[in-house]
Amino acid sequence: MFTPENLRILQALSSQLLADLTNNRLAYSEQEMMDLQQVLRFHEYRYYVLNEPLISDGEYDRLFKALEACEQKNPTKITPDSPTQRVGSSLNGQFETVAHLVPMLSLDNSYNEADLIDFDRKAKGLVGLDSIDYSIEPKFDGASISLIYENNQLVRATTRGDGVAGDDITQNIKQIRSIPLSANFARYGLQTVEIRGEVIMNKKAFDGFNATLAASNLPPLANPRNAAAGALRMKDPREVAQRNLDAFLYHISYYTKLDDEAALHPAITTHSGMLDMLWDLGFRSPKKEKKAVTNIDAVVDYCLSFEAGRDDLPYEIDGMVIKVDNIALQEKMGMTSHHPRWAIAFKFKARQASTKLTSVEFQVGRTGAVTPVAKLQPVSVGGVTVSSISVHNEEYIKEKDLKIGDTVLIERAGDVIPQIVKSLAELRDGSEQSIVFPTHCPACNAPLSKEETEAVWRCNSNTCEAQVVEKIIHFVSKDALDIKSFGEANVRKFYELGLITDVPSIYSLDFERIGVLEGFGKKSIDNLQAALEASKKQPLYRLIYGLGIRFIGETTAKTLANAVDHLLDFATKTEADLLALEDVGVKVAKSIVDFFGDAQNIRLLQKLEALGLDLKNQKKAAPVGSTLSGQTFLFTGTLPTLKRSAAEQMAADLGGVIASGVSSKLNYLIVGEDAGSKLEKAKKINTIHIISEAEFIQLIESSKQ
Repeated sequence: MFTPENLRILQALSSQLLADLTNNRLAYSEQEMMDLQQVLRFHEYRYYVLNEPLISDGEYDRLFKALEACEQKNPTKITPDSPTQRVGSSLNGQFETVAHLVPMLSLDNSYNEADLIDFDRKAKGLVGLDSIDYSIEPKFDGASISLIYENNQLVRATTRGDGVAGDDITQNIKQIRSIPLSANFARYGLQTVEIRGEVIMNKKAFDGFNATLAASNLPPLANPRNAAAGALRMKDPREVAQRNLDAFLYHISYYTKLDDEAALHPAITTHSGMLDMLWDLGFRSPKKEKKAVTNIDAVVDYCLSFEAGRDDLPYEIDGMVIKVDNIALQEKMGMTSHHPRWAIAFKFKARQASTKLTSVEFQVGRTGAVTPVAKLQPVSVGGVTVSSISVHNEEYIKEKDLKIGDTVLIERAGDVIPQIVKSLAELRDGSEQSIVFPTHCPACNAPLSKEETEAVWRCNSNTCEAQVVEKIIHFVSKDALDIKSFGEANVRKFYELGLITDVPSIYSLDFERIGVLEGFGKKSIDNLQAALEASKKQPLYRLIYGLGIRFIGETTAKTLANAVDHLLDFATKTEADLLALEDVGVKVAKSIVDFFGDAQNIRLLQKLEALGLDLKNQKKAAPVGSTLSGQTFLFTGTLPTLKRSAAEQMAADLGGVIASGVSSKLNYLIVGEDAGSKLEKAKKINTIHIISEAEFIQLIESSKQ
């Protein structure tokens, strides 16, 4: 249908139309209408048939709405095969095609409060009411299905297909344990029922499945939606079962009664009632996630609150669905050829978008690691403009098959960290260039090296300016010496002006010179001086962490601080001595020996001590009789009331030791919400006490008595 030859042409046309929309250059002409029809058919085929979308859902929606606007302006030119005149796209032909009892229509989309208010206005106008009750539920990001039950038994399951007919996937659906093979619809007076839903793969199952693929040297799946959609089209149901799929059932589209003369069961008179009924019959309906409200303002509030908490859910959603709750009103409002008039989707800000990879810059970190950073044509993802993304290392670039000039699909993981999902290699025209990793440091030109066990190339020069600056930034950071008023911007500015040259030089600043700089008045300088003096009295573990020794995190820094009376004592420690410490492994031990075996690092520490920093371990003696002295503690998950750092300090003040991992030496694991693998590992060790935050606090209080 769409050959490789015209694929690039259609994608280029798609990009041009999106750019015209962004810059308000679309004239909504007849030619543009035909272009939009062609482009949307192409993207529907990529999305529904091949399951290989080239644009994000948000970009598709913009093109679809533009076509609707064009057709409103040119109504006599609308063709029967326009994407607006049909429910969906074509079928893939691998399974038997069966008709739905009721067409599976799409939903009209909204993107902001104004769209929802306009939907409410139209709905009230259609039914002649001043107020309408709405039911709101998540818009699951999965694969749409239709289930038919007859006489309480599951008899057929189909994909959405083109909306009128879909693929028979009954055997595959039976592998999803959240879908009952039978349900007592007769209790509600129903004989035949058609139910709509969404097959999903939750985040935990998705991560686990990708880990299995990686262990077999197979490429990972791009996202949970693709994983779910791909599974439904597998020919072997046993492979479907391996993906641990789940399903939400959220709509009854058709039913017949056991007795035509019998009164309709009250649960079937409202959409929210139907969701409750499905839940009671054993289906995973969004009963707990839904909310029934009486006005559009409450709809807006619920949608926005759900968007804010979407990352806390165990599954992916891309919006909310708002439906008129009363079924009789739904029937009165009816539907267009494309969507029901009684429902609308509130789409969250897009997580994915496609853009061009224009170049790659190589940045040098404080440990000498050289990190490639992809520079992109700026694109909005989830409401944030993304123009650069770390691509980690040389092996990552090869694995993703990235080239300069590629069109790439990007997403913001957790709405925070942008990452490249994949390159769209099928769009290449031959002008793309391979990304060549440097052999010498891009900052100081020293040769790069890579250890056999690592994927990272490093600059090992002690005089590399890029490393020096990054080390200073780390040293003054909040989790290290916490020198307020001395952030990254000031570090870079002072270094460029020659005011600082290394870590010790920050304690010998020329404040007269700083005083003439823009933005540095007397108060700013006083604050900076006070922060520098306060940092000299920070606990030893903060200094150890601030030194930026490889593999030394905050928890390990605390272990190391408690192992010596003076920081320079580590100069006489062997790897064997260090391995005897809690949570110190071979890599950490070697890194410490290497650091304290370097004469330049010893001179650095001596200079810091001469400048007034405290290199001694000011050990706090545990209260006499403390029962927690020497006991090891570890925290996992989110605690209900305490911050992790505060809880750790409470244990440390009574002589407790904070561990960094689960082992047979651990005494207490304090478990909060969303505890992960640490809890599962601890359950296998009988000697570990697994307790809640409340039990921990009680333990602390009893130890003080």
